[in-house]
Amino acid sequence: MANNEAFHRMLTEGIRVTYGKNGEEKGDIVKVIDFNNPDNNDLLAVNQFTVIENNINKRPDVVLFVNGIPLVVFELKNPADENATIQSAYNQIQNYKQTIPKLFCYNEILVISDGLEARIGSLSSGYDRFTAWKSSDGTKEASHLTSQLEVLINGLFNKNTLLDFIKFFIVFDKSKTEDESGQTIIKLNKKIAAYHQYYAVNKAVESTIRAIGKNRDKLTIKESLASFGLPNIKKQPE
Repeated sequence: MANNEAFHRMLTEGIRVTYGKNGEEKGDIVKVIDFNNPDNNDLLAVNQFTVIENNINKRPDVVLFVNGIPLVVFELKNPADENATIQSAYNQIQNYKQTIPKLFCYNEILVISDGLEARIGSLSSGYDRFTAWKSSDGTKEASHLTSQLEVLINGLFNKNTLLDFIKFFIVFDKSKTEDESGQTIIKLNKKIAAYHQYYAVNKAVESTIRAIGKNRDKLTIKESLASFGLPNIKKQPE
């Protein structure tokens, strides 16, 4: 989780580097994703991507890469198999986290599906925190006759929405608990927005732009709204 948080920060804020120029040391920030121009990025979905760690060979069903970085992992169960449930897909993800943990240093979103139901969650989400994405465009909820997996792919995993979601709708926080001996335990949690939060905030952004009557940068508006505590919006320096 600590590695995942550190990588998320580099992914969304850029990576600070130094280099020599004309005998002087210079500093700069390298962006690994162009969030402002989604078409400048390369997205690739790979079926049965093989990961080998500590001589253990695993093949997640689908891994989605952005500019060569494995940001999304899908675990898909066969709907024809009565024993292949969405719970078993979740359990398989937990197995991967234990056996090939390096893959998850880079993970932004996890997807579990039994072919009909489909839910998304974060690296720290328990099973009950995985939720369905119920709208393809934010205007209305999809028909129950349409598979949740189809709605999820059309709604979240188009290029523009996915990059916007990664940039603004994923946050980390720390919670404190006590064990039986009274010792304080600090847990790092990763939270991602639900579909209604994502669409509601973006509608608020667009309404704000129209209301102020100026050609303000969308990024600036989102950062301003974040100060009012809207759900799962994180201020990001540009």
